[in-house]
Amino acid sequence: MANAGVRGRPIEPLVLSAQERTYLERQVRRHRVARSLSERCRAILRCADGLPSKSVAAELGLHEHTVGKWRRRFLKDRCDGLLDEARPGRPRTIDDDQVAAVIERTLRTTPTDATHWSIRSMAAETGFSHTTIRRMWAAFGLQPHRSQTFKLSSDPLFVDKVRDIVGLYLSPPNRALVLSIDEKSQIQALDREQPVLPMMPGVPERRTHSYVRHGTTSLFAALDVASGFVIGKCYKRHRAVEFLKFLKEIDAQVPEGLDVHIVMDNYATHKTPKIKAWLARRPHYHVHFTPTSASWINQVERWFAELTRKQIQRGVHTSVRQLEADIRTFIEL
Repeated sequence: MANAGVRGRPIEPLVLSAQERTYLERQVRRHRVARSLSERCRAILRCADGLPSKSVAAELGLHEHTVGKWRRRFLKDRCDGLLDEARPGRPRTIDDDQVAAVIERTLRTTPTDATHWSIRSMAAETGFSHTTIRRMWAAFGLQPHRSQTFKLSSDPLFVDKVRDIVGLYLSPPNRALVLSIDEKSQIQALDREQPVLPMMPGVPERRTHSYVRHGTTSLFAALDVASGFVIGKCYKRHRAVEFLKFLKEIDAQVPEGLDVHIVMDNYATHKTPKIKAWLARRPHYHVHFTPTSASWINQVERWFAELTRKQIQRGVHTSVRQLEADIRTFIEL
């Protein structure tokens, strides 16, 4: 009587072990997994939650028969049943040794007329087609045309300084303000020789390659790491005199009774006798210098990158005053 209203064949329950569920969820989260496998894993997970095939198909945008097929295969072969079976086709004409030779040549040698291999130069060298070389490189994740740069710090106290600064960021002392300070010097007020052509459907914004300079300014900025608040000031020049003025600007805005921890780099402007004397008269100021060649650890550098991307890089400024006004607007927002 309990199954009187049930139509069709009874469906075998689908129960996952903890290991199987972990595997399926990992395949769903992976970015480089085939979309077909990701859909199958997602369907099995929903079936394991007790949903019928029709509901799973409607939710995932699949056909009901497709969900039923992969459900049956999973019940028969478990996770291996979700993989594509080997299909008949043309036999391989390139064996593993030949593939290994191409990969070895790509990694260990360079062409005589260039600094790196291209798909077509490697194809000409090995006698394979350029599409074959492309598939080989894609399978092994090789991209000879790309390169990256890096810089290793030579500071003997690199580890200690990094731990000190990262500790300030993650767990600042009680009743203390952590400020990340630096300068972005020689910001140019650039105008294009011709008016910028606006973006249209199918056409990006266009501007002339040549430009006209209308002067420069230097931005001094202090970032409150905890709140994201920025104190910024533009000056015509970038000297210790301007940096001392900026420190006084910070001191005027910092609430009384707080210790101030300053993170800044080893630029000579920050270490002049006048700067040291000003800091010595204020024992509640604590200076933390970044390691040599490691200004990337200074968080205000990230803020400078956002300023450049959003305001300066594509901005059109006909005067320094206009440039500084846009910078102040960005700081206030």
